[in-house]
Amino acid sequence: MLRKNNFSQYFIALLTVLIVLTFLSTIGWANEENGTGSYGILSLIPPILAIILCIVLKEALISLIIAVFVGTTILNSGKFWIGIEETANILVAQVADSWNASIILFFFVVGGLMGMIFFSGGGQAFLESISKKANNSKMAQIFAWLGGIVIFIDDYANSAFIGNLFRPLSDKYYVSREKLAYIVDSTAAPVSSIFLISTWIGYQVGLIGESLPEGINVSPYYLWLNSIPYSFYSILAILMVGIIALTGRDFGPMLKAEYRARTTHQLWAEGARPLAGTSELKIAKNASTKPINLWLPIILLVVLSFYFMWTSGGGSSAESFSQAISDADSMFSIFLATLIAFFVAIIMYLVQRIATVAEIMDSFLNGARMMVYATLILISAWAIKAVCDELGTAPYIVNALEGVLSPMILPILTFLVSCFIAICTGTSWGTMGIVVPIVIPLGISVGAPLPIVISSVLTGAVMGDHCSPISDTTVMSSTFAGSDHIDHVRTQFPYSLTATFVTVICYLLAGMGIPVIIVLLAGVLLLYLLIFILSSLSAKQLGISFPLEK
Repeated sequence: MLRKNNFSQYFIALLTVLIVLTFLSTIGWANEENGTGSYGILSLIPPILAIILCIVLKEALISLIIAVFVGTTILNSGKFWIGIEETANILVAQVADSWNASIILFFFVVGGLMGMIFFSGGGQAFLESISKKANNSKMAQIFAWLGGIVIFIDDYANSAFIGNLFRPLSDKYYVSREKLAYIVDSTAAPVSSIFLISTWIGYQVGLIGESLPEGINVSPYYLWLNSIPYSFYSILAILMVGIIALTGRDFGPMLKAEYRARTTHQLWAEGARPLAGTSELKIAKNASTKPINLWLPIILLVVLSFYFMWTSGGGSSAESFSQAISDADSMFSIFLATLIAFFVAIIMYLVQRIATVAEIMDSFLNGARMMVYATLILISAWAIKAVCDELGTAPYIVNALEGVLSPMILPILTFLVSCFIAICTGTSWGTMGIVVPIVIPLGISVGAPLPIVISSVLTGAVMGDHCSPISDTTVMSSTFAGSDHIDHVRTQFPYSLTATFVTVICYLLAGMGIPVIIVLLAGVLLLYLLIFILSSLSAKQLGISFPLEK
């Protein structure tokens, strides 16, 4: 029998979907003229419905699929059977896309590689090598945070490396999986979006260059470089992880999760469904305690990722190393590097006689099996993005708010609009592609400083992508940290909102002409005070005290 609370959740979800369909039937579907639909406010329904269902059902996969179905039904003027057929077509199309296929293969291969590393004894060797320094939950979080900053080349690679590498360490000291997912998520896109060499540079610089009106003779790379100090959310999100790890002061749902993990040693909430990390990974009987079994495959993966991105971006013929990285086929390069690291690991483990080929491949499959559910969610998230593209969700939001922008508050409103679009669509790059071409000419026309205006779009897109339940990087963070996806979103959201609030204050100060270094210092101080106040209030409400570790 279903528990009463589960029945209530399912009833609310069903009622929500019925209300949406009734609403659509009442007001009529999109007006089709010459094959072009004018969807207006209807374009907001699929992403908002997906978010509501995720919260109510606490189940991302079915929520996304239902939202995709509602979106395809809107696109087909209320024809439900065609909507079902188009839902299947869109899901298949996401798998067939070469970029998406590279990510899916990367998911399985990197999961399998981590299974092999665990099987070889490499994970245990790593834990032993740093256990003298990382000997409590505080140091486990700090090491994961620093590792996330070091792996700056790509947000996908960052999520995979940090989540898999530090999960055993955080488990050892009972850091909740929600907390690890937050650390992984906050050192993925926020880090990659502002570092001088990453897969994000080419896309961001290219957008800026394409959006500059004729007669504006300024380097797009120069504008992007000068926008970095004003990318307040990305900077604050990274620093917030360090502040919380160093002080041990959590708040909101995250404090509950951490208190549960420390006192009951339950890494997940009751009834949670972790996306990964629950497979029974085995250790070989002849496992080695050599750290090289862990570090060689990972270092090889990182170095080769750089090399293949450099070569695919033009190599020595490119203007610079940074330019080559910017123009690279990043996802294929990372997948190729992962594949080579996989073969090297097999040879290395065979030479050491750790196990047979069959046993090593069994460990690979155990690791890859962790990625199945997460991959289905990722495909569904891509599908709802495709539906939102057809409905024109992002352009509708921008056009609806464009008239209220003014020179005094342009960066703040642009930041908030970018946040909202990215939350609803689950894509930071898509948000940048929509908003940057609109905001740059607008900023020039009103005389706003372009680096500040540009940064407000780029970092706003990161914020929305950071906390959206339908974002691929959010799904990846849940996956590689082994967290329940909805629990990750729920516990991270208050932290994201806190950094967002401080970001708005920073843009207000920057708009007043205050030097950016002073603005950043003021923002960090305000962030620290808010963390202290909110954590104290949460602890008082729960009847607990800091530190959690006695």
